[in-house]
Amino acid sequence: MFDRLSELVSEHAELEHALADPTVHSDQEKARTLGRRYAELTPIVHAYLQWQQTSADEEAAHELAREDPSFAAEGEQLAAHREELEAQLSKLLVPRDPNDGRDIILEVKAGEGGEESALFAGDLLRMYQRYAERRGWKTEILDSTVTGLGGIKDVTVAVKGKGAEGAWSRLKYEGGVHRVQRVPVTESQGRIHTSAAGVLVAPEAAPVEVQINDNDLKVDVFRSSGPGGQSVNTTDSAVRITHLPSGIVVSCQNEKSQLQNKEQAMRVLRARLLAQAEADADAKASAERRSQVRTVDRSERVRTYNFPENRISDHRVGYKAYNLDQVIDGDLDAVVDALAAADLAAKLVGPGDDEPAA
Repeated sequence: MFDRLSELVSEHAELEHALADPTVHSDQEKARTLGRRYAELTPIVHAYLQWQQTSADEEAAHELAREDPSFAAEGEQLAAHREELEAQLSKLLVPRDPNDGRDIILEVKAGEGGEESALFAGDLLRMYQRYAERRGWKTEILDSTVTGLGGIKDVTVAVKGKGAEGAWSRLKYEGGVHRVQRVPVTESQGRIHTSAAGVLVAPEAAPVEVQINDNDLKVDVFRSSGPGGQSVNTTDSAVRITHLPSGIVVSCQNEKSQLQNKEQAMRVLRARLLAQAEADADAKASAERRSQVRTVDRSERVRTYNFPENRISDHRVGYKAYNLDQVIDGDLDAVVDALAAADLAAKLVGPGDDEPAA
C-alpha cells in the first residue's frame, strides 16, 4: 500500500527546497502551484515518517520482549498505534480531487415560488457569505438581479479560499436544488409554503486552462437595470456573452464599465466551460462517477430547510439536524463534513467493489 511513499517524501523535500528559493516567488502562479502541492503532501509525509518510526520501535520492543517480558505491553501499544497510522495513511492516499485547491464561481437562482423563492435565494447567498467569513475566505459578487422585496432572482459570486485551502474543497457539494418550507412574509393566512432555489458551483478556471476563441463569442451590450426595470445606469455598460459552440450564456451588469463587466462575464464563462468539460469526462467514466458525491444530477433536490421545525436535511447522505437557525447563519461545517465523509467512504470502497462492471 505504501510502496510509493518514499517517492513522495523525496518530492516533498524537493518542493521545500524550491519554495525556499526567492527566485521561485517571482513567478506567483508557479509559487502557488508548488505551494499547493507542498501543502497536499505535508500531512502524508508526516504520517509516513511517524509510521516508519513507530514500526521500528515496535520491532525493537518485540525483540526486547524475548528477553524481558515486561516489554510485551509496550510492543502491543506500539502495534495499535501503527495500525492507527496505517488507517490514517490509507485515507490520505485516496486520490485527491485535483480541483480542491481552487476558488469557485457560485450561482444561486430563484426557482418556482415567486417572491418567496427569491427571498430564499437571498438567504442562501447570505449563508454562503457568512460561511466564507467564518473560514477567512473572500467573496465578490460578480452579477446579481434583485427583486422588489429585496430577494435575489439570480446572483453570481466568486469565492476565494485561504492559503492552500480552496473553496471548492468544501463547497463543491452544494450544487443542486435547495428546498425551503416556511411561512412566507407575503402569506397572510399563516400557511406553510414550499419553494426552491438552484445552486450551481464550478471551480474557477485560469485563462490558460480554458482557451476561448473570440470568433466563438457573441457579445451584446445593454443598459443595466434595477428592480422593476428602473434604470441604474445611463450607458450601455451591461454585457451578455453567448458561447456559440456550447450555447452557454453569461451576463454581467454590476460593474460601472463595459470592460469590467466583460471581464467578469469571461470569468464566469471559463468556470462554466471547465465544469462542462469535467462533467463530460465524468459521464465517460461512469464507474468513477459513482464514487463522488458531487456528481449527483444538478436537478436533484439535495437539501430541505424546514423553518417551522428548525430542521436541516441533506437527502444525499441522510443527514438531519435541528439547528437550521445556525446553519442559515453560516454554520455549514457539520453538513459539509457529512458529505465529505460519504465521499471519502465511497472512494475507499472503490468503484465497482459493490456493483457489477458496466
